[in-house]
Amino acid sequence: MEQTIKVIGIGEEGQESLLPIYEQWIHESDVLIGGKRQLSFFPEFKGEKVMIKGGLLSLVERLQNETKKVVVLASGDPMFYGIGNYLSSKVNLEIYPYLSSVQLAFAKMGESWQDAYFTSVHGRSIQGLAQRIDGLEKVAILTDQENSPNRIAEYLLTYGMIEYRAFVAENIGGKNERCRWFELGEMVDEEFSSLNVVLLKKQRPHPTWSFGIEDEEFAQRKPDKGLITKKEIRTLSVSNLQLKKDSIVWDIGTCTGSIAIEAARIAKEGEVFAIEKNEADLENCKQNMLKFRTDFTVVGGKAPDGLKEFKDPDAIFIGGTAGGMETILDICCARLKEEGRIVLNAVTIENLAQALQAFKERNFETTITLVQISRSKPILNLTRFDALNPIYIITAKRKKGDLK
Repeated sequence: MEQTIKVIGIGEEGQESLLPIYEQWIHESDVLIGGKRQLSFFPEFKGEKVMIKGGLLSLVERLQNETKKVVVLASGDPMFYGIGNYLSSKVNLEIYPYLSSVQLAFAKMGESWQDAYFTSVHGRSIQGLAQRIDGLEKVAILTDQENSPNRIAEYLLTYGMIEYRAFVAENIGGKNERCRWFELGEMVDEEFSSLNVVLLKKQRPHPTWSFGIEDEEFAQRKPDKGLITKKEIRTLSVSNLQLKKDSIVWDIGTCTGSIAIEAARIAKEGEVFAIEKNEADLENCKQNMLKFRTDFTVVGGKAPDGLKEFKDPDAIFIGGTAGGMETILDICCARLKEEGRIVLNAVTIENLAQALQAFKERNFETTITLVQISRSKPILNLTRFDALNPIYIITAKRKKGDLK
């Protein structure tokens, strides 16, 4: 008969954190599974102990075929950035959570936590954290040894996030518990236990940026009228990409990074990949990334070189190809995810015709918007209009049922 597997959350106090019935289940089990620290809380256990190491595939395989009584130990709440969520999708489980480290940390901080934003850099890249938390009032961050409080402080200072103070809770709930407030600059050289949670609280106002950032806010080269996708064109182009919060986006020919930055601020939980061949523009792009608190991957080079290193996209913006459109579209159309979109801006009717033919040959449906914008400009005590260059915005999507 198949046994129901129990996953029990445990705190830093070890057995003291458990209800008596949980202890009973543990001692009545045949197999006790957990990390080294969790297993060390039960030196008297008589059954088989299995330490979790590396990935969880082998553990899942064992649990799927297990007939003995099994208890899996997890830290805090197994369903809060824990193994419970993954295991429950593969195996029939009963979950018995303990207080999460974040819940305990907010209690020590003396703050409510239902209105906080939660994220984890435990075993994950810190990249993208800047745009995820920018402007938020309260943030809880799960850490690891690499992405420590020190590293988090350095990272946030890079993006000028000095409006935050940090509350660091170490060994929360244990005998060596320590909770302290820090300015970010103070955290950089401080020493911390490897078991910690970082809470950020916004203490000072900071400017926020809404969709459609003004052109003059961007660092840019300025021959003629400025090498930047103008705000009106940018907002229309990005809206046509139909981005979601977790979209993977390519920006080919990013120049100042204006499209990539607007995209990253929408796809906060996704990823943006950008490429630019001009070194001066590339430096401006990096400067703009810091100013607008967007952390994405930008590489120097001429497309299609470098695109193979990017993740498969949900959306692609092509602002400039400097030749080689056929090869670029071959790659973009082949790697675009199903129901994804490509938005291409063209200035000349020749490029428009070439793009339309190329999309047609690849079985993509296209729509075209000709955008002719004029902006008001004062002249003495009067007002006239100054015309921007007309732009063709081409939006392409794969025809339904076509999986090429």
